[in-house]
Amino acid sequence: MFQSKRLRGVVAVAIATIAAAGCNAGAAPITPAPSAAAQAIPTATATAHPTPTATPTAAATATPVVMPATSPAPGERIVYTVIGNGKQLFSQLADGSDYRQVTTGPGNHVCPAMFPDAQTIAYCADAGGKGELWTVKPDGSNDTQLTNLGGTAFFPDVSPDGTKIAFSGNEGSDASLEIYVVDAKTGSGLKALTSCAGGKPGCANIYPSWSPDGKKLVYTHQDDGDPQGGFGENEQIWVMNADGTHAHALTTGSTPKHQRPDWSPDGKLIAYASGQVGSEGIWVMHADGSKSTQLTGCKPGDPSPCATDDWGPTWSPDGSQIAFLRAISRTDRPIYIMNADGSGQHRLSPAAIVAGVPTWQ
Repeated sequence: MFQSKRLRGVVAVAIATIAAAGCNAGAAPITPAPSAAAQAIPTATATAHPTPTATPTAAATATPVVMPATSPAPGERIVYTVIGNGKQLFSQLADGSDYRQVTTGPGNHVCPAMFPDAQTIAYCADAGGKGELWTVKPDGSNDTQLTNLGGTAFFPDVSPDGTKIAFSGNEGSDASLEIYVVDAKTGSGLKALTSCAGGKPGCANIYPSWSPDGKKLVYTHQDDGDPQGGFGENEQIWVMNADGTHAHALTTGSTPKHQRPDWSPDGKLIAYASGQVGSEGIWVMHADGSKSTQLTGCKPGDPSPCATDDWGPTWSPDGSQIAFLRAISRTDRPIYIMNADGSGQHRLSPAAIVAGVPTWQ
C-alpha cells in the first residue's frame, strides 16, 4: 500500500494515499506499492500527523447533533469524512448548522466529490475489500459501487458536465499512482491520463481537479517518494488538457505543494497547499501559475513547526470563500472557512472533530 504520513484528508484519514485530503485527512508524500495488485484502503488514524505546537483560540466543546440527510441545492452544503467509529461521510451547511450523516456501514468512506447538480456524491470506499469509487445520494440513499477496477481508486473529481470522473490510483500493470478517468454513470471506459513510465519508483500523479470549463485538469505531481514519510521529491502543481496532453508544471521551487489543488469557479485562480509536513498553508495563484499568494500558514521568521497546519482547500460555488482542513491537535482537525482573500477564518462547527478533506458544491 502506498505509504505517506501526509496522506491526510480522507486518505490520510482514510488512505494514507487516499489520505489526505479528500480522501485523506492529512497527507504526506506518497510511495506507491511495489505492484499494482489490488489494495485495501488502510485504517490510518489521525495520530500519524504531527501535533501542532499551539492551539487556536476557537472553542471545541459542543457535540454536533446529527440530523437525517436531505438532498441539497447546489452550493448549499459542505461534505467531508469524519473519523471516529469508522470513517463516514457527513454534510453541513456553510454556516455550521444542520450536521447530517450521509453514509453508514463498515469500511472507510472518504474523498467525497459532489456532482454539479449536488444530487449525487462520488467518493472512495473499501467496503468490498478494495479501494473503489462509489456514489451516494446526499440523503444516504442509492449507495452504489461505481467501479470494479481491482486496484485502488481515490480522490475523485466530477467533470463540470457530470459525465466523467477523474481520480487518482493505481490500476492494471502500472504500479505508480496515476490519474484516470471513467464514465460517471457506469464506471466504465477507464483511461489513464498520466504516466510515470521511465520515472523513479516513487513517481506519482495525484489529486486531480477539473477546470470549470472541463477542458483541463490540475493535479499534484512528484518525481519520487520519501521513505521517511515526508513530502515527495519535487512535489509541484501541474496542469494538463482533459485528454492528458500538454502536461506541465505550474509551480517550481523546493517547497512541496500538496493536496489538493482546486480551481476557482471562474477559472482564474487555483488554490493549493504548500509547506513542509506539519507546517502547510493555503495559497492561491493565477491559473497560469503566476502571482502565488499565501493566505494561511507559517511565514518566514515564524516558529517551526507552525501553530497550525492547513491543507485540502475547496472553493465555494460563488468563489467568495474557501473551506479547508486545519490540524489543531491529534483529536481536533476541523473544517475551517475563510474569505477568498484569507480574512474571516473560522471553524465550521465548534465541536472537536477529526475530519477529512472537504468538498463544496
